[in-house]
Amino acid sequence: MNIHEYQAKQLLAQYGVAVPMEIPAKSIEEARAAADKILSSGHARVVVKSQIHAGGRGKGLFTSGFQGGVKAAATVDEAASLAGKMLGNVLVTKQTGPDGRRVQTLLIASGAKIKKEFYLAVLLDRAVGRPLVMASTEGGMDIEQVAEKMPEKIFKEWIDPAVGIMPFQARKIAAALGLKGDLFNAGVKFVSSVFKTWWECDASLVEINPMCVIESSDGKETVIALDAKISLDDNALYRHADIQAMRDLNEEAPLEIEASKFNLNYIKLDGSIACLVNGAGLAMATMDIIQHFGGNPANFLDVGGGASKEQVTAAFKIILQDPHVKGILVNIFGGIMDCNVIATGIVAAVKDTELKLPLVVRLEGNNVAAGKKTLAESGLQLITGDSMADAAQKVVKAVTGK
Repeated sequence: MNIHEYQAKQLLAQYGVAVPMEIPAKSIEEARAAADKILSSGHARVVVKSQIHAGGRGKGLFTSGFQGGVKAAATVDEAASLAGKMLGNVLVTKQTGPDGRRVQTLLIASGAKIKKEFYLAVLLDRAVGRPLVMASTEGGMDIEQVAEKMPEKIFKEWIDPAVGIMPFQARKIAAALGLKGDLFNAGVKFVSSVFKTWWECDASLVEINPMCVIESSDGKETVIALDAKISLDDNALYRHADIQAMRDLNEEAPLEIEASKFNLNYIKLDGSIACLVNGAGLAMATMDIIQHFGGNPANFLDVGGGASKEQVTAAFKIILQDPHVKGILVNIFGGIMDCNVIATGIVAAVKDTELKLPLVVRLEGNNVAAGKKTLAESGLQLITGDSMADAAQKVVKAVTGK
């Protein structure tokens, strides 16, 4: 689950990470009040930041023609004017795709005099099964660009999960960033607190970009999280009711929300061939083989290892809500899964939805003979695939004619 920047900073602040003075706003009136409060506290300017689950907001373009989802303002009136141009409007960035996202919340933050920018992130390195802290002196850039062009600028420190981050490791990271004196001590605390946020919140990613050295109004320098992104592990959300409450359904695709109600893993794509598969690895392979034979997958849909008849029916209904779908490929390998349960679900779903699209089914594994018999005796107009390649070729031909 992803959360907004302002929510990420609320969590970070709970664990001792320094963040700017900032207030979320959902209306122009709230934005005006927030800007007035921040400017009255002695800050020379505020920053009005669109809150959507996507990066590149500052360089984004609103469909109204207004340029930029992150803007600075020196007065309350200017901040309110910017809020009016952002709230309720659709912002398109390099990460949203052409449809963009509608801005329904703003973050009004104190402007900062930035001296240096860094990158800091904590994530799970699945290759070694340990938390990884990544840091770079090249803050403000996409870490992928840094990795490609300046890999030597990325510092990595793996953490033993049995003991957590050790003081010497936080010091190594602060030193790698070139922090000295009081800033070094602030950096050590900052790194340790960011790791604690990642650990305590069961996050999959905590990314601070940029982590900044700023100069305060009294001339002193300190380290703060100027921007933040946190992604949470869905499997651990039951332990965090407060974080669950941060879920913003407006930022999620309606079909993905519907799928989550049935514990289905669904992600909409741009193609025309829908996939219904059990297991994430098999789903990825299915999408690959569809493309290999000249088709384009319309979705990623994993019904899991123990799907019920009701889940299969729900999956079909979700697939058919996508107007771009021209054909469906069901690819099931029954290990724990009973192929006959899937077959029964397919029959029920096709009859319930009055399916008219080409349907290709490939079943293999546990109780496959009974499953194939159920399909054969159903009277349905469907195409069977003897193998994954055979099924993929048949669904592509049914959809494209090639």
